[in-house]
Amino acid sequence: MAVYSVFEPPERNNEAAAHAERFTFVRDGFSWSAFMFGPVWMLWHRLWLVLIGYIGVALVLALAVRLIGANDGVRVWSVFFIALLVGLEAASLRRWTLARRGWNDLGIVVADDLEAAERRFFGAWAPNIREQARPAAASLRMSSSSDVIGLFPEPGANR
Repeated sequence: MAVYSVFEPPERNNEAAAHAERFTFVRDGFSWSAFMFGPVWMLWHRLWLVLIGYIGVALVLALAVRLIGANDGVRVWSVFFIALLVGLEAASLRRWTLARRGWNDLGIVVADDLEAAERRFFGAWAPNIREQARPAAASLRMSSSSDVIGLFPEPGANR
């Protein structure tokens, strides 16, 4: 089972359906594409600040390895460990960038794949949106019809 973080974009217009199509599901876990193609992966996901930081760290590390006079094996291992770190932290880097851009973190969804995660999330999200769209008088009328406050639906009901 995979864990997905759900992010809602800042609203552009009042169309709920078009807005829902822009939601982003970020899968937790190791990213092979970020590990193998780090800078290209960052460009693809528009992680501009992450890419600048990556280039800065890579340059500083390359300069440090050259200054200490390390052999080629150390250079290869340093590149490997940077790529491994990017692969391990790819989801965190995407979540950080989305949060920085003003996207709302709506929570997490656990599912087998992305399609199941979307179905599970939107299945729970759509009824909440419908409830928020109801007029306030209708929701007050529904809540005032019951004299019971708590977990039991009616007075004297079986547990």
